[in-house]
Amino acid sequence: MKDGPVIAKIAALLGDPARANMLTALMDGRALTASELAGLAGVTLQTASGHLAKLSEANLIDVEKQGRHRYFRLSGSDVAEVLERLMGLAQRTGAVRVRTGPKDQALRTARICYDHLAGERGVEMLDAARRLHLVAEDADLALTTKGRDFFIGLGVDIDRLEKGKRPLCRACLDWSERRNHLGGALGAALLDSFIERGWARRLEGRVISFTPTGAQAFRSAFSIE
Repeated sequence: MKDGPVIAKIAALLGDPARANMLTALMDGRALTASELAGLAGVTLQTASGHLAKLSEANLIDVEKQGRHRYFRLSGSDVAEVLERLMGLAQRTGAVRVRTGPKDQALRTARICYDHLAGERGVEMLDAARRLHLVAEDADLALTTKGRDFFIGLGVDIDRLEKGKRPLCRACLDWSERRNHLGGALGAALLDSFIERGWARRLEGRVISFTPTGAQAFRSAFSIE
């Protein structure tokens, strides 16, 4: 039997329910311990440790040691983007839970995708950025001169972001909306700005909650009706 394509190994790792639960728990960008991930995945600590070892060997997660504890996080935003796309595929093909939980609507409204805003609010923001000509699309998203001035006005240090290795603007396919939201360094900086301004705050898991005042300020800033 011939070896399968290189995606086969990764697909097998992602296909296990416990490992999938642990990876999605890390999609909010935080580092969690093996015990925390075991609880979120519904498995024993010993079983979780075995899963985490496999994910680490495949470079899907990074391990950080602090004293006696080890913390696990996704190895990069590209892992989160793949997970987001797979969740969208599951949504489109009907491979979803029959019963939805109380957090599902909140996650669809606004959530964190690794380090940037996703859900309805994230898609609204990118749609508005396109409509206002803040970003232009060639092969990928690119910041316009108007957009540069606009985001600087929101307190984003564009010069610093441009010096980094990460793409400034990136379209990320949203699993619940099935349209793109804004990722990349700019997307991450904007979410940080919204939280620092008190417009939004992080709740348990990946939920982002906008305050009534914050939601109004957000919509006003991007001219969203």
